[in-house]
Amino acid sequence: MSTTERSAIEASIQTYFDGLYEGDADKLASVFHETSALTWEQDGKVTVLTRDAWLDAVRTRPSAKSRNLVRDDAILMLDQSGPATAFVKVKCQIPPRYFHDYLNLLKIDGKWIIVQKIYTVETRN
Repeated sequence: MSTTERSAIEASIQTYFDGLYEGDADKLASVFHETSALTWEQDGKVTVLTRDAWLDAVRTRPSAKSRNLVRDDAILMLDQSGPATAFVKVKCQIPPRYFHDYLNLLKIDGKWIIVQKIYTVETRN
């Protein structure tokens, strides 16, 4: 993976982190493909939420930044398997919820875009 490609992928992920922390749905939309979805396991079942339904929820909840919550997000792993495909594992938090996200990205029109998010969440007191 070239340094340029790695930097471009990291920039998309940083926009994702910033959008989450700031509660900025437009910022998040800029790095998620319109057909993307969020998928997780809940009560033994696969749950899927469309990008737009998720963005609506982001718009209506108080942001982590507005609540002065501690920010702790990081890229844990980045793998570019081809010129237009990448996988990134990240951690982030909106206390008391702590997330590990598996993000699949495609390079579309020269920009790295998240096309699928699978995640797990842990609630801590």
